This record gives sequence, structure tokens and C-alpha cells, in this order.
Amino acid sequence: MTRSIRPLVAGNWKMNGLRAELAIAAEVAKGYAPELKNKVDLAICPPASLLFMTSAALIGTRIATGGQDCSIQEAGAFTGEISAAMLADAGASYAIVGHSERRTLHGETNAIVKEKAQASQKALLVPIVCVGETKDEREAGRALAIVRKQLRGSVPDGATAATLVIAYEPVWAIGTGLTPTPQDVAEMHEAIRAELGKLLGKSVAAGVRLLYGGSVKPSNAAELMNVAHVDGALVGGASLKAEDFLAIAKACA
Repeated sequence: MTRSIRPLVAGNWKMNGLRAELAIAAEVAKGYAPELKNKVDLAICPPASLLFMTSAALIGTRIATGGQDCSIQEAGAFTGEISAAMLADAGASYAIVGHSERRTLHGETNAIVKEKAQASQKALLVPIVCVGETKDEREAGRALAIVRKQLRGSVPDGATAATLVIAYEPVWAIGTGLTPTPQDVAEMHEAIRAELGKLLGKSVAAGVRLLYGGSVKPSNAAELMNVAHVDGALVGGASLKAEDFLAIAKACA
């Protein structure tokens, strides 16, 4: 952890959740005890269909919500898209952009991710910009180069610690149960901090929250969250269980 940075644990529900799953958010709120609130920020990113209801249910709890994606467009004839302003109007504070599933399944380039991050900032949302390498890229020794390139192409110009979060999610670890070693995570997060220093200036980069994601669960959270430059987690499957999500948050405290 970076002791000068308040950690953030964000749950990405992905394409999971009907109205019955609002009970998960309620359980998280119930377990978000004052001593945890004093140390760790929480956010839940449900599917768009539940965003407004989740945001309304969490009013007064200090748990933020976020969208899982947003359009680069503000409005218009873009059937099926959702703008950053719409996410904000539904109560969101964050927007996940550039998740590997978007990059892989929808062909999103670094340039598109940057536009989405800029659109988020314009709507006063904080983009959680995702970066990460594939298994083949890591085995070829290109992991650091790939992530640096993603950062250079995806991070908005003029971003600050208050308007940007970076999430490192090695693609090969997402939903597989596999995780990189603490040494690998430390090396990558240090490289990300250094690259942000080149892009934004060292003083700004020093305050940007760097999250780790990729099969984070209660059993490995403490080890991962104790790695230098890891300032919280972007949690997938474990965020659908309130007990597990809170356990990961406690590992950041």
C-alpha cells in the first residue's frame, strides 16, 4: 500500500444482477462499519440496469457507485450506448473504462479508452482506466512494455490524483483463479507509477490510486494489498458476495 493514499475497493459486477441482487449492496452497506469507513473507500459498479436503484439504495452510506463503461458521445443517435452524463445522472461517481473484456471483445483501442476517460471526466466522473497484459505477452517478456503503451495511449491529458484511477488487471488472471506473484505485482505497479510520472508529473503521479485486479479474493487480498504502490482493488466475482467484498476491503485497512 501507499500509506499516504486512501485505498479504494471497487466491485465490478459485470453482466450479473437483477433487482434481487440489490440485497448484496445492502449487505455491504450494513457491514461497512465506521472503523472501515475511516480507512477505505468503497464503490459498487453494477450493470447499467441497476445503477440508479443501487445509487439510491446507498445514499448516506458513503459507498459510491460507478458504471462499467460509457460512450465517447454525449448524446444522439447511438442506439444501445450510455453516456457518461447518463451514468452521473443515475448517481455514479466512477466509470470503468478500458476493461480487458471491452478491449478484447469490442476491439477498443487505447485511443478509444482515452476518449471514454475524457468523456467521464467531462461528466465529473472519475474514470477507472484499466490496463493489463495477456498471458502470451507476459511469457514473451513484454508485459511492462504493453502496459506502458496502454498508459501512454489511454490516460487523459491533465489528469490529477482526484480525477483518475488506474487499475492493473493482467488479462490472464481475470476470472481464472490465477494471480501474479507479489513480486510481479510490485514490479508492474512501480512501473505504472513511474510512467504516470512521465505523463502527469511526479507530484501528481504520487497521489494517483493504483488498483490491482484479477482473481482478488479474501484468501489472497492481504498479501496483494500489502504490495508497494497497490492502493486498493478492482474486484470481479468476489464483489458479488458481500462477505467476500468486505473481507477484501478490510485487507486494505
